[in-house]
Amino acid sequence: MTAKRKMQAKGAQVIGAMKEVVGRATHHRKLQAEGKAEKAAGHGLGASEKAKDAVRKRWP
Repeated sequence: MTAKRKMQAKGAQVIGAMKEVVGRATHHRKLQAEGKAEKAAGHGLGASEKAKDAVRKRWP
């Protein structure tokens, strides 16, 4: 996994989690939904990078 993509994935997860918590605390449903979506996107980005790494290890 490239360091840049790894940091982007983790950043999206952290920012998404913060938005979700703030949205829950302020009863702002739209912000909470944005946070969930951003967090899920970060998880997806991380999973795709892990899959790319697995393929690269198989075929040098």
